[in-house]
Amino acid sequence: MSKSAVWLIAAIVAGSAAAAPDPAAHAGEIEAWRAKRLERLQSPTGWLSLVGLEWLKPGRNTIGGAADNDIVLAKAPPRLGTLTLEDGRVSIELEADAAATIDGAKSLQAVLLDDSREQPTMVAFGSVSFYLVERSGRKGLRIKDSEAATRTGFSGLDNYPIDPSWRVEADWVAFDPPQSLGIPNVLGVIDTMPVPGKAVFERDGKRHELLPVLESADAKQLFFIFADRTSGKETYGAGRFLYAEPAQDGKVVLDFNRAYNPPCVFTPYATCPLAPPETRLSIAVQAGEKRYRSADH
Repeated sequence: MSKSAVWLIAAIVAGSAAAAPDPAAHAGEIEAWRAKRLERLQSPTGWLSLVGLEWLKPGRNTIGGAADNDIVLAKAPPRLGTLTLEDGRVSIELEADAAATIDGAKSLQAVLLDDSREQPTMVAFGSVSFYLVERSGRKGLRIKDSEAATRTGFSGLDNYPIDPSWRVEADWVAFDPPQSLGIPNVLGVIDTMPVPGKAVFERDGKRHELLPVLESADAKQLFFIFADRTSGKETYGAGRFLYAEPAQDGKVVLDFNRAYNPPCVFTPYATCPLAPPETRLSIAVQAGEKRYRSADH
């Protein structure tokens, strides 16, 4: 064999090895990702601080600590203000003596931007804050308290050991045109979401397929809502989440070490999507986050 042929084979082998990260480097990446995940979860406005979800009725909605308000907030002054839902728009008018802020400023009135925006309008008083959400045509308030028992009593996350074999390089089969998939949520509503393609991979000698959805028209990442044979046993029964970068050269990397629990594991007030039958794997994915100790409300 010529020297040039030997050099070419060596280069090909080196290139193939470079496609997968060094195990130590991979472990470092996952550890850093998990630390960030924990930091976000435990932040004063993270999912652990979620204490309420209140749906608005058309017209005026009074809010405050007094029992005769339409929306009663335990830590609020007796009369915090009034929210008005009209023509699909929600505005708020605070009482002058409410000691509350709107987006950090002492304002009394505002039209609320919901969480479809990068920065929804935030109303805050004391340790409590809330912002507007829209789910399946309904508008409501997502209420958080940095002193919530779910946050102060958080018992930590349990993860499977990092396993580089669960960093799967799957074949990407694009759908042209994109398909759609009905995704149920904890409210009992099914939202139809676009499916740009499917990830196909082999594990234990068997072929598996996993469908991602796109969360918005301009979404870049692939969002996998999946369940597997650990679901309801070692992991959360309704499934887990996993994000992946767009496919490159017909491949998509599914690193199940980054699979994590949906917010409804930690609080009954989240509106989580659930894994539909089409995204339930017939294998046990023993990677990523395990079931939270007080999960399955």
